[in-house]
Amino acid sequence: MHLKLKRTPGIYITGFMGSGKTTIGRLVADQLGWEFVDLDRDIEEREHDTVANIFAKRGETEFRRIETEAIRRWLNKIERGQPTVISLGGGAFVQQANYEMLGNNGISVWLDCSLEVVESRIADTAERPLARDKEAFRKLYAERKVLYGRADFRVNGDLDSAQAAEAIVNLPLWK
Repeated sequence: MHLKLKRTPGIYITGFMGSGKTTIGRLVADQLGWEFVDLDRDIEEREHDTVANIFAKRGETEFRRIETEAIRRWLNKIERGQPTVISLGGGAFVQQANYEMLGNNGISVWLDCSLEVVESRIADTAERPLARDKEAFRKLYAERKVLYGRADFRVNGDLDSAQAAEAIVNLPLWK
């Protein structure tokens, strides 16, 4: 088993919005018999509000503060030995403080999804505040792609969910 996973059994699924982090993360957790957490849903439950509303009412800076707190809370459980797969929000991994915390406490996996696939997956949703302006969306995609590349492993996010989950489970983590 990878040394980081022995110390802190956490797998963090990162990638751009619409890359399938939640669906694939849940499949990975099921296959491993680990706990699964969708970080955005966890935040919504704790804040009694949607991510979109938190962005609109309190701003992105406040949302990122809340997100970092949520990551810390889950890392405390993982550090105590609770094996967990966490589906991160699209911007969580690109925040330097979060990247450092996660990098020191488990393994990160980037679902590298093409812009065309991401756009097709989120075309009809109003729940994504950063996807409303197409040009800004494409610029954000390009900026974040570079930062996602810092993940420990990269998996093709254009694959169907079962194939992507299988690719993660078959990474050289367990040797």
